[in-house]
Amino acid sequence: MLTLSANVSAQEFAPLQYSDQTEADTTFEADNETDGVEAAFAVDDKTAKALTDSIDKEQSKKQWSPNPRHALYYSLVPGLGLGQIYNRKYWKLPIVYAGYAALIYAIIYTNGKYSDYRKAYISIADEDESTTTWQKYIPAGQTAEDVDKGWLTNALNQRYMRFRRYRDLSIIGIVAWYGLSIIDAFVDAQLFNFDITPDLSLRVEPEIRLNEYRNVGVNCTLSF
Repeated sequence: MLTLSANVSAQEFAPLQYSDQTEADTTFEADNETDGVEAAFAVDDKTAKALTDSIDKEQSKKQWSPNPRHALYYSLVPGLGLGQIYNRKYWKLPIVYAGYAALIYAIIYTNGKYSDYRKAYISIADEDESTTTWQKYIPAGQTAEDVDKGWLTNALNQRYMRFRRYRDLSIIGIVAWYGLSIIDAFVDAQLFNFDITPDLSLRVEPEIRLNEYRNVGVNCTLSF
């Protein structure tokens, strides 16, 4: 009887011991799961941080800003608009090229006219009958015999002097255009990141003041 009672007691306590081991195992597994979740969150945080850093680097690369000194050096090459190309202001290139083309044409045209009138003036002023260049400038309906040579000599002199002045002004103009393109490229690079507030505006409108003088004018309003 005692032996059976001991066996029964051992069987009764056996499940209790098994239950204690199960709870310990469950706690251990729960701890492992918690550690795994925390590790997963740590990995996700690292991945998110790396992704954010990568995006910031890409954005910093896209936020390009020109160097004013480089823009100045590039713009020193005449006629190509390299300063505007460096600043990525491509819409200014047609303006730069059109200015150079117009001034070069003006120089060629006025210089040709100056040269022709100068040769004609020299040919009529030297009183050499073998030089007949001036005769193509005789007015219609007149000949070399009945034309007033004094008047024609004075007219040719005035014309060649006039076209020489136009040619010189065209040369000054192309030099000024060259300098203006350099200044534009340099200042544009300097003010590339300059923030202009949207509140700045200029409004021009007609104004009528109903007073004793009945003034009519233009009103300009600059808002800051």
